[in-house]
Amino acid sequence: DVQLVESGGASVQSGGSLKLSCKVSGYISGSYCMGWFRQAPGKEREGVAVIYRAGDGQPFVSESVKGRFTISQDITKTKIYLQMNDLKPDDTAVYYCAAYRSRTGSCGLSQFNVWGQGTQVTVS
Repeated sequence: DVQLVESGGASVQSGGSLKLSCKVSGYISGSYCMGWFRQAPGKEREGVAVIYRAGDGQPFVSESVKGRFTISQDITKTKIYLQMNDLKPDDTAVYYCAAYRSRTGSCGLSQFNVWGQGTQVTVS
């Protein structure tokens, strides 16, 4: 089974930066989509950024964080990162790493079915 473990959440001041990490364990092929989602209190879960492990195409980044957040994976593809710059109070949320095996070579936000436990990011 695929397991995801996030780390890197913290409390920071507005304008600060954080880098979240997601360690991937278990068998995971190149056809997997990896993503970061977030959920603030009282709000629906939001897709923040998505990357296709085997692809060279542009990752998806939500308009709400475009230009500030970057998703990437390490060379071994066993870790996914979310670099967050110029953080704002509206970025406060629990951030989740997620994955699913794509059968189309592209990624859709509604198809993620493996989730980490989440890591808290608080911006004040």
